[in-house]
Amino acid sequence: MCSPIFSQSSPSSEDAQHYAEQGQAALAAGHLDKAEHSFEQLRAIEPDVAEVHAMLGRVYFQERKFSAASVELQAAVRLKPNLPKARTLLSIALSESSQYQQALPGLEDCFHQSSDPAEKRTCGLQLERACTGLKLDKKAVDVALQLDGLYPNDAEVLYHSSQIYGNMAFQSIKRMTDVAPSSPWRYLAAAEVNESQGATAAAIEQYRQVLAIDANHPGIHYRIGRTLLAQGRKSGSALQYYPDFDDAQIGLATVYLAEDKAPEAVPALRKALALDPTNEVAWYRLSQAERSVGDSAEQNKAMAEFRRLHQARLAQENSAKPAEQSEVTKQTIDEHATP
Repeated sequence: MCSPIFSQSSPSSEDAQHYAEQGQAALAAGHLDKAEHSFEQLRAIEPDVAEVHAMLGRVYFQERKFSAASVELQAAVRLKPNLPKARTLLSIALSESSQYQQALPGLEDCFHQSSDPAEKRTCGLQLERACTGLKLDKKAVDVALQLDGLYPNDAEVLYHSSQIYGNMAFQSIKRMTDVAPSSPWRYLAAAEVNESQGATAAAIEQYRQVLAIDANHPGIHYRIGRTLLAQGRKSGSALQYYPDFDDAQIGLATVYLAEDKAPEAVPALRKALALDPTNEVAWYRLSQAERSVGDSAEQNKAMAEFRRLHQARLAQENSAKPAEQSEVTKQTIDEHATP
């Protein structure tokens, strides 16, 4: 507290100066309780001095008495609107006491205008908190994206951003479930959540729902294979739960091919063909795998069978009505594809 604020022309001013000095000393020594007492005494003597309320508000803030801090800082701003840092601290105190609507304008000003990186960071984190509390989810995401750009290696910033992104994802999936409960996108989102949490069996079931609705959904076979592979790494058997699901075998083989593991892909594809010798995709993938392992004779056999089945299917489609779709739609392949 600057001594010129108090003139020493009266006993009360001398008391004010005494409490101001005593409070500053206690604050410097880290004795917050003594500092609080001194500045409360000072406030009783000088109730119309903005700096007194501001200093007491700072003490309350450090003691995490945020509601009390808000009251004092509001008084300080009312008495002197341009008091340095008081409005920013007030906004943070309001946010900490869950008065988000009142805190929002000051936090936005601080975050967008402050040139102090530490202050900007603090206001940004509190702005995220206020937006989340007010269910302003899109604004919270915008702030999180900006904070990620400003502080890309800050663990606390990254943690809170992940919480906001996760909440936004949850809200999107919830809306998707409400508006399109049978959409492949709804099942795909649920599968990805289960897969990310290691619930591979549940993820596979959800991916199978996508496959049943849209067999040509981009990447669905790869996702099934990837999840089966992850399940196998945990259980020791990649197809423990679905050994007779030919599309799962093909999905697993697709993962192996993507990982340049053609020797592992070949037996999975032959298993799929043992389950369904008419599966065009399995023959096509087998030709790719045999080519990768250097077996040109088997590659040619697989490609010849693929072409035979493909031409037969096209002829049947041209001469008959489409057959009724089964529960699990078979995989198809681009008729112009080459191995």
